[in-house]
Amino acid sequence: MDNRSEVREFLTTRRARLTPEQVGLPPTRSRRVPGLRRSEVASLAGLSVEYYARLERGQIAGASSTVLEALARALQLDETERAHLFDLARAADGIPTSGRPWRRTATKAGARLSLRWALEAITDAVAFVRDPQQNLLTTNALGRAFYSPVIGDGGRLPNLARFQFLDPASRDFYPDWDRFAEMCVGVMRTEAGRDPHDRGLQDLVGELSTQSEVFRQLWADHNVRTHGAGTKRFNHPIVGELTLAYEELAITAEPGLVLLVYTAEPGSPSAERLRLLASWAATGAAAWSPDEASAGPLRGGTPSTVPGTEGT
Repeated sequence: MDNRSEVREFLTTRRARLTPEQVGLPPTRSRRVPGLRRSEVASLAGLSVEYYARLERGQIAGASSTVLEALARALQLDETERAHLFDLARAADGIPTSGRPWRRTATKAGARLSLRWALEAITDAVAFVRDPQQNLLTTNALGRAFYSPVIGDGGRLPNLARFQFLDPASRDFYPDWDRFAEMCVGVMRTEAGRDPHDRGLQDLVGELSTQSEVFRQLWADHNVRTHGAGTKRFNHPIVGELTLAYEELAITAEPGLVLLVYTAEPGSPSAERLRLLASWAATGAAAWSPDEASAGPLRGGTPSTVPGTEGT
């Protein structure tokens, strides 16, 4: 991904979404394109028109934090967008972001026993490790049962973005499919800003852009987001609808990898259904490991019943 192109398109799309009224300027009638003019953004940021035009052409290398902060305020960027702008500037300067090396060595998080032990110790929640390319690297037992539609019976490493945009089953698994699609692309955009040299992410974006019109449109919007925390709805083929809260935690031993934990509100119908799914997982029906993902076909299908629910 060309960093200058990323900067140019990000700043252009942020400028286009603002109206004069939103930034306290009087409205004008003769606007050939939506959004603010370059001169208006420059004035709001306290920059010369020539300098802002240079920034919007992608020449952001060397921009000071003061300039970037002024630009973020002028364009009314939220915290995620502001961080993305700073990541783009650092990338232009050749500085690794978020403590990550430019060239990540290939790592299999599941190969580290202490991490796998930690995941398996989480028994009442879905826990899994994801990398910046949206690969599902390793999970706990409940996570293998929960993500059985994603893991499937193929031979490649499960990838949440490929499942989202290329697998029709995702529309059943995600009741709020459009929202999930926007979130997925927003997270990937953020990662692309942090490390424009990530070849794996570049290849994934190219693949999805070629095969999914929805992905291509969302990617062109240049919206960014972080995962953080929140709630999501799922429609699991075994236990039905689940509403789960999620928390994302950084794995400091392996920069770029994150641990996500999904839990249900105690005493809720979702908590009961998650307990039933855990019961199925305990039978070993969803046996899968990251080693098997790279070595051969994945095991595990989608049984029609959960232990203790026959006849219900």
